[in-house]
Amino acid sequence: MKALVYEGPETLAMRDVPTPVAGPEEHLIKVQAVGICGSDMHAYLGHDDRRPAPLILGHEAAGVIKGGTRDGERVTVNPLITCGSCSACLGGRENLCPDRQIISMPPREGGFAQFLTMPAQNLVTVPDAVSLTKAALAEPLAVSWHAARLGIKALYDTSGARAIVLGGGAIGLGAALSLRAQGVESIQIVEPNSDRRQFLLDVCGEAAIATATGQFDIVVDAVGYAATRATASELVRPGGVILHIGLAEDMGGLNIRRLTLQEITFIGTYTYTAQDFRDTAAAIFDGRLGALDWTEQRSLNDGVQAFSDLRAGRVPTPKIILEPWA
Repeated sequence: MKALVYEGPETLAMRDVPTPVAGPEEHLIKVQAVGICGSDMHAYLGHDDRRPAPLILGHEAAGVIKGGTRDGERVTVNPLITCGSCSACLGGRENLCPDRQIISMPPREGGFAQFLTMPAQNLVTVPDAVSLTKAALAEPLAVSWHAARLGIKALYDTSGARAIVLGGGAIGLGAALSLRAQGVESIQIVEPNSDRRQFLLDVCGEAAIATATGQFDIVVDAVGYAATRATASELVRPGGVILHIGLAEDMGGLNIRRLTLQEITFIGTYTYTAQDFRDTAAAIFDGRLGALDWTEQRSLNDGVQAFSDLRAGRVPTPKIILEPWA
């Protein structure tokens, strides 16, 4: 099969690689749509030791099952594979499983390829009326849905809650959509890129701003730099919640003294539970997360250029979806 292979910092190439073989309780999936995630960009830049070259990246996938009892079924893929028997898994917090694996990270290759194998329990059936391009958004939106759920749960009083999201990429936009779908009405997005701000307004109906002032009940850091953590520390109200999703930079930024004196809750949020993924897919299917028409579709054959364009800041859309068969 053809696959887009990460071969070293800022180096990708289309290669012929062996087609994977489904193991017991697994299915072979013909990939139809796979999104480029910020973590894929992090690996592409050589900043992620967990993703050594050579490796097939990509974990935001949807496609069609080939062979077996579910042949022809359209599915979206939960890429997080867990043991199912540890205390985290048994407690419904599969994302904290100590033995978790995720495709696009050894030992499992990712979805920037024509085919992928996944355990049956990681597949959610997609209705015929929903495009696989939209279904591929289940993974990044589940990250945002999970964070929104935790933030709302942590608030002492959610009535009239105001939220602000730092970063207007797919995770930030998804956080705004997820918060709104879960009952938060007042939401602002901060996005420094003027082209992306215009796109968010024109296509998504989100009037993003370049900088923010004021106090908010929920602050989502969908970027994860020291500078955005510092901003989050300033914007959160006493008793409020910071939801930290971004992984751009490890250290710095938080005003720990203010967080302590004002009893501010800081929550690091990682991926999603299996139920969060199913709930997000359901919200996509029934339209609660909006039209989801803010992606750009490109062929997998054009994946090298797509990564280059993202690296250079030439992409106003929050998400590029690669289509192996386009």
